[in-house]
Amino acid sequence: MQNYVVAVVNSSKARLFVLEPAEFPEYEPSAKLVEVATLLSSTQELQGQDLWSNTKPGRNRGSAGQVHGYDDHRENHLVEFERHFAQTIAAKLTEFLQTRQPHQLLLVAEPRILGIMREVLIPDLPKNLKVSELAKDLCQLSTHELHEYLAEKALLPAQTRPNAQMVPP
Repeated sequence: MQNYVVAVVNSSKARLFVLEPAEFPEYEPSAKLVEVATLLSSTQELQGQDLWSNTKPGRNRGSAGQVHGYDDHRENHLVEFERHFAQTIAAKLTEFLQTRQPHQLLLVAEPRILGIMREVLIPDLPKNLKVSELAKDLCQLSTHELHEYLAEKALLPAQTRPNAQMVPP
């Protein structure tokens, strides 16, 4: 079985998994997805005034009570926060890939962060590593649900159940 590493990422959370072979194949499924690390974005946890000095974007009052509209470029700042988080994920993932030396990396991320992850991660990956991508936010799935979903999409080998054979007494 190939050695798989799976990274499931959204703008606030990253989960790293490995596909482990069964210890006792006669009693356990053939392979199971095991979560080995979770990273959280510190900026995504902040809300309103903790992150911005003014919680309502695009409004400012002048001295005569007139309201002036403006663009405070919050979207640009949010992209920079995501880029910083993607760099943190890439550093952790690169370190992990060097120790595990897998044959395949599966990168599952919401579309915008997937593009950022490509920029910061792909240049540092080993050339012999096969990289597959899925542009979807699957961070909310349990480990078992994630494995089943990715197996349905033919991105991971499906879990096969052992034959239940009774040994006569």
